[in-house]
Amino acid sequence: QVQLVESGGGLVQAGGSLRLSCTASGRTFSGYDMEWHRQAPGKEREFVARITWSGGSTYADSVKGRFTISRHNAKNTVYLQMNSLKPGDTAIYYCKRPAGQYWGPGTQVPVSS
Repeated sequence: QVQLVESGGGLVQAGGSLRLSCTASGRTFSGYDMEWHRQAPGKEREFVARITWSGGSTYADSVKGRFTISRHNAKNTVYLQMNSLKPGDTAIYYCKRPAGQYWGPGTQVPVSS
């Protein structure tokens, strides 16, 4: 059974930065792609970023140039560095392992104007 736990969320002012972490249980973290998604109040959950097992990354247009996804395989952890945050980035941020459709419980990121 795979468990994902996000951390690092919290209130931040517009223009600020925050780094989210997602730590996974299990022995084969390094062999899997990982993703971040988010869900804003009253909206559907949306894709934010993906990092492949080999380190390649893709981003939603809305965060390209501001967010960076990375991973530390020895720590079973994937990160989301978020810079130049906007009130429109306010959401619950979720970590996901696409293989097996595993999700974390999410971490809240409110961005104040």
